[in-house]
Amino acid sequence: MPHCPSRYLGRWLGLAAVSVALGWAAPRLGAQATSKAKPASAAKSQQQAPPPQHALTAKERRRQQKLLEKELSPEDKKWLNEDVAYIISPDERQAFLQLQNEDEREAFIEEFWQRRNPDPESTFNQYKEDYYQRFAYANQHFAAGEPGWKTDRGRVYITWGKPDDQDDHDGGGAYDRTPEEGGGSTSTYPFEDWTYNYLEGIGSNVKLEFVDTCWCGEFHLTTDLGEKDALLHVPGAGLSLGEMMGTANKADRMSRTDGTTLPTDAYQPESQNEFNRIETYAKIFAPPKVKFTDLAAVVDHNINYSLLPFQYRTDFVKITDDTVLVPITLQIAYRNMTMKQTNNVDQGKVDVYGRITTITGKLVDQWDQTASVDVPAELLPNYAGRSARYWHGALLKPGRYKVNLVLKDVNNPSKLGTKAYSILVPEYRDSQLASSSVILADDIEKVPDKNVGTGQFILGDSKVQPVMGGIGAPAQFKRSQSLGIWLQIYNLKTNKTTHKPSATVRYEIENLATLKPVLDHTESAAEMSNAADQMTIEKTLPLASLPPSTYRLTITVTDNLNQQHIAPQATFIILQ
Repeated sequence: MPHCPSRYLGRWLGLAAVSVALGWAAPRLGAQATSKAKPASAAKSQQQAPPPQHALTAKERRRQQKLLEKELSPEDKKWLNEDVAYIISPDERQAFLQLQNEDEREAFIEEFWQRRNPDPESTFNQYKEDYYQRFAYANQHFAAGEPGWKTDRGRVYITWGKPDDQDDHDGGGAYDRTPEEGGGSTSTYPFEDWTYNYLEGIGSNVKLEFVDTCWCGEFHLTTDLGEKDALLHVPGAGLSLGEMMGTANKADRMSRTDGTTLPTDAYQPESQNEFNRIETYAKIFAPPKVKFTDLAAVVDHNINYSLLPFQYRTDFVKITDDTVLVPITLQIAYRNMTMKQTNNVDQGKVDVYGRITTITGKLVDQWDQTASVDVPAELLPNYAGRSARYWHGALLKPGRYKVNLVLKDVNNPSKLGTKAYSILVPEYRDSQLASSSVILADDIEKVPDKNVGTGQFILGDSKVQPVMGGIGAPAQFKRSQSLGIWLQIYNLKTNKTTHKPSATVRYEIENLATLKPVLDHTESAAEMSNAADQMTIEKTLPLASLPPSTYRLTITVTDNLNQQHIAPQATFIILQ
């Protein structure tokens, strides 16, 4: 691509030209697409965090779900509230309720089971088969005045399967307490103890106790090992060893503050700690975590995740009359990545999946890559405020597209970040003066001939690394950095004799807090080497003399031969 050599805008302000790089080699990720200029008041508010949205109360959430459920067919209601009631996540439930028609719901249900298929390549889904067998077993064996799937035993069995060990006392009666229950003999209500050797997301040696205190066959999950004691309220009966020896008082069982009615001399292992018992109870009744077979499943499922926050930016650069390079830059803060240390080096890894489709759903581009960063362990605290960037260049025809992005923290796979948004790739008409996106960068450097046009952040014969701020915020620079400006101009009219354009380029930077200009400089295209019907602008401006504030850059290009002009803009923030 034709280009002009780098010039230092700093000399226009009487500043020394200093180029500053950020000092790490790992890919670093980018921001929002450049926005149009806004008035000073809007620019000021842009620096402030948006007000928090008020979360719905539990009552409002239930009312909203009931309204949405009214639109469902009886079959869909049964599937949602009975078939998968225990394994569907809140996000999945909400997504299902938002679907507009039966076709979408059928596709959702199919994808729901496919996400849980242990062998995605197989048409047979062992998980689904086993799940419905457990469902049938629960209805057959655990019914008690209500269907078996609605009982606690049924719910646990359906969700987690058959226990590895089961100790049944379905008739109640005489019982010798274990040491952790205080020892001694008593009489109990019917109860069952289930043990799972391991449950993912919960832990090892998970012990659950179900008690039927009504002698009606309704066994409920309890967190109190003393609840099964049928002689609990009978004075002098069913005493523990300590109570028989006089070192403990049975009446004190009722005043315990840990949520149990065990004898006060009972030995309490760590697993019976009050908070551990409550946590296990909550996890048992929560939907199991879903193992995504790949990140594409997240896109297919149309659910948003924000556990791994990131910023994104989309730019447009003309390649040919009907092909546009669309660089998509992602940025993730080091502090949001899970680091894994090996040989005194902390490494963060993020899997990046991207998909671009037309508005009709036709796939035009997708990629699945891993971006990683390595930091010496002793230097990691110094990287707390830094970010890593990743870049993908898509070649698209003019038109409207949908972009889906999914990021997964490799060292903590439960952390996902997603974004879905639409883009309009511009059409660059031959007779119309136009430009690429204005890219503000912290690093613009020439690359060897062998790297021209290929690789991360490569635009033509330069490496251009965009800078961005927070989500929805302008690019942010420190005063110690330099502001890099990259822009291409297209369809300049050239003189038939000299084959050179007759155009001017005016650079204006305005402090939006004071509405005062800090830079106003004009140069002629004739001064730029290789200027033709297309030219590339690459400039660097040291920022040390500018006070912290929000600024607006306007680049006005006037073509004197065809009397056209354009004025692309970009906003940026200078921090202390």
